[in-house]
Amino acid sequence: MENNDNLFDVNKYLKTGSGKVGVPAEEELDELTAEQQLANIYDIGSRLYSQMGTDSTVGHIAVFTYLTELGRTLVGADRASFWKWDKEKHELWTLSATGVDKIVIPDDRGLVGKALKEERVLITNEPYSDPDFNSDIDRQTGYLTMSVLVMPVADLSGEYIGAFQIINKLGADGFDEEEDTKKLSLAAFVCGIALESETFYEYSHIDSLTSIKNRLGFYSDLDHKYEEYIDTLADKPISMILCDIDRYKKFNDNYGHTIGDDGIVYVAEKLKQHLRDDDSVYRWGGDEFILLLPDTDLEGCKQIAEEIRADFNDSKFKANGIPVKITLSFGCLRYNVNKSVKDNIAVADDYLFTAKDDGRNRVYGE
Repeated sequence: MENNDNLFDVNKYLKTGSGKVGVPAEEELDELTAEQQLANIYDIGSRLYSQMGTDSTVGHIAVFTYLTELGRTLVGADRASFWKWDKEKHELWTLSATGVDKIVIPDDRGLVGKALKEERVLITNEPYSDPDFNSDIDRQTGYLTMSVLVMPVADLSGEYIGAFQIINKLGADGFDEEEDTKKLSLAAFVCGIALESETFYEYSHIDSLTSIKNRLGFYSDLDHKYEEYIDTLADKPISMILCDIDRYKKFNDNYGHTIGDDGIVYVAEKLKQHLRDDDSVYRWGGDEFILLLPDTDLEGCKQIAEEIRADFNDSKFKANGIPVKITLSFGCLRYNVNKSVKDNIAVADDYLFTAKDDGRNRVYGE
């Protein structure tokens, strides 16, 4: 631990009140009047309400930004952050944070991790003397943390899914657990509901078997992630591959549905290996998959499909320990922005049928 060195810095800046490094000393802080604070709360509420009219990804992020700002304002603190708990990855990361970019840390570190593990509010008004305080961010940014309040946030079933963190109580010696927790509780409750809703939204776009995106995720990405490519005036190429497993029904009949599902997962993982940074893959249904390839014309699309086809052709999947070759057929097209999504997929499906009819384990597109 390096707390002794940090304590020297704390004392120095508490005496100098250097706002460039952290917040000013207590005598330099101006407390908001009740009227000013109420006006700020109303303003944040108004901005939150305006987000109800948008379903954009930016809109979702803005909701957490406004809620974090609401919590900071209610408690009268210098900074605030709202953390999401990713239990599968054992990570904590900021959905919103004042003054810093996204932060990702292991869920067994820091005051946020401890508060979630112990399922209780944590307050420290001498953070550099607290062994659980993670001072790495302060070292990186030059910020001076003098007080911290962490409030775990649960979903409607009572399961903890995130946490509010408030830093540096303005015009005071530190946080008061009873008073400040009471003030923060409404914002924390609404954040919990918003985070639960966001999580359900994300899960609804994920295929439960393969963990890649499903049809809903496909349509959502066309509307948001690839919106600029679908704009009829943009003239930016985006291509599509529709592929499926050759003779999958026979594979299922021979090895059973459990091994059949394993084969689907195998295909999904192998397709992911061929994705470039901005590419996406989706399980369209059954043994069918769609790939979206931005900044890619038809020839580039067919080349990528051929690379994927050859990879599967040269690989083996183990079914009950027995190596089995799984091959795919591919229908490729450059997405036509003047046609509907349904019509584009219909064309890709026709090309896929041609590849099947031509002997399977083929790439076709025009």
